[in-house]
Amino acid sequence: MASWQMNMVAAFTRLVYQRGFATEEAGRQILARPKRPSMPPKSLLRRYDVSTSRDHGFDLHRLRTAQSSTTATIVYLHGGAYTNEIVGPHWSFLAHLAEQTGHQVLVPIYGLAPAHQGLAALEFVTAVITAEVAAGRRVYLAGDSAGGGLALLAAQAVGGPAGGVAGLTAIAPWLDLSMANPEVDALEPHDPWLRRAGLRPIAAAWAGDVPLTDPRLSPLHGDLTNLPPTQILVGTRDITMPDCRLLRDRIPQTVPLTYHEQDGAVHVYPLLPVPEARQGRRAVVDHIRATTR
Repeated sequence: MASWQMNMVAAFTRLVYQRGFATEEAGRQILARPKRPSMPPKSLLRRYDVSTSRDHGFDLHRLRTAQSSTTATIVYLHGGAYTNEIVGPHWSFLAHLAEQTGHQVLVPIYGLAPAHQGLAALEFVTAVITAEVAAGRRVYLAGDSAGGGLALLAAQAVGGPAGGVAGLTAIAPWLDLSMANPEVDALEPHDPWLRRAGLRPIAAAWAGDVPLTDPRLSPLHGDLTNLPPTQILVGTRDITMPDCRLLRDRIPQTVPLTYHEQDGAVHVYPLLPVPEARQGRRAVVDHIRATTR
């Protein structure tokens, strides 16, 4: 493994086990942290063609490999509880998707809380999708955690296949900002990363004056009838799992759904340095290939 990958693994592992969401005060401290630049690691820039534009006031990164010759675009929305920046393991995962699918990867850097809020992020992302479709490209939406929730919101907003979205992958998506599902109570002590206490002030900042359960912020409460072929991956030690199960049960049978729970896995496991990640990454690549042929 290259040194930059090792550094990313170490940084992400520290983030996972610091339990930064343990209390509401911890959540407020996360909100107050200065935001860092969104550019990918220099080592990745040396290996891939990465261009950056400024669209609607936000950075938009486009990653290509030498094999990126298809007419499809993977639009990837990074996680981070809507307040943390894109980090190294995201870029490693995106490079993997580009290499394995042959598609270019488009990374909208939406504004983060507390300076920015959810409705503006949704407007930005849907504008990015609409522009790609207008350019004659097929769009595949993907995201992890908060980004997975935002990807689902965007698919709902543009209308799934009718809006030009060929498929969707949501990795441990944040589906309901209110986190009201009572099934989380029993699971939360077993999640080594996430706690609702620390997420609550972040959710409030992201929502602003909009109710937490508004379907434009919490896709679990939105229209699920027009989704494209959808893939959901979640670990069983992840507090997003109960809402993922609710989503699974609410998606109508007319929507092709691939749902996978990884036993014993933690939050966003396909991005982590864990044995389960290889299987998760392979599943994501297979779904993208199948729906963008």
